[in-house]
Amino acid sequence: MISQITGAFVRAILVMVLVATPSLMLPGVTHDTTQIVALVALFAAALTFFEYASTYPGLVEFRDAPPFNRLRYLSLFATVLLLSAIVRGQSEPTTLTSFIEVLGNKLGEAIDVPYSPVRLVVLMLPEGMSLEHLILIRTSAGISYMISLLTLVVFVAAMRFIGWPARMGTFNVWINLPTFDPTTGGDVVERLQRDARFNIALGFLLPFLVPAAVKVASLAFEPVTLESPQTLVWTMTAWAFLPASLFMRGVAMGRIAQMIGEKRKRNAYSADADLLPA
Repeated sequence: MISQITGAFVRAILVMVLVATPSLMLPGVTHDTTQIVALVALFAAALTFFEYASTYPGLVEFRDAPPFNRLRYLSLFATVLLLSAIVRGQSEPTTLTSFIEVLGNKLGEAIDVPYSPVRLVVLMLPEGMSLEHLILIRTSAGISYMISLLTLVVFVAAMRFIGWPARMGTFNVWINLPTFDPTTGGDVVERLQRDARFNIALGFLLPFLVPAAVKVASLAFEPVTLESPQTLVWTMTAWAFLPASLFMRGVAMGRIAQMIGEKRKRNAYSADADLLPA
């Protein structure tokens, strides 16, 4: 119990640091913005603490199936940290921020091909934006999208080489999938497979659909310019992280459905073997 509460407290502190990172790194943050960020950070930390300290979580999935949430946190924190460094380097350049900006610019150039998500992000911006701002958006999009792809690769590799989640011990569906009720809605395996396909498809399409939706919405509302540093960091982070998180959730649910199906086959084989005459 003590170790669980300690782990929950550490995770709450890490989430608080994540939320506060852009405000701590970016220049020109107003006092009101700092107060709002502090309030959001405290709320996120409290939610994380109660989710991990309680016996049964209410929202956080795969709580007891590492490294799923650890990979998601590292991906999110790396994206926020690198984007904050790039934006900070626009007004207060250092050797580190210049290196990260050059790296992100190269990634943006490599991914900026016709019909790519990075190209769509650049095209969603209104006409008349400065070339420097367009390059900044492309750099941010390139580095955030690459981090999301690397996260997916690492997660799939973890599933294959460490046997996630089978080698982590007994997988409890009630604890690790609190929003999924296995007692309703038909066969569990079919529902898991259906949800897995839906999450994978949505995770793949979102980086393409979001810029298109923003571009269409700009015809009726004020265009999105992403000129505010905090808006730029969090928008690019959400644009890359949420699809990757959905994709990971879909792959994980597909893996769980496969495990349940294999266990059913083993149980059926054992039952048939017991019925055979001696």
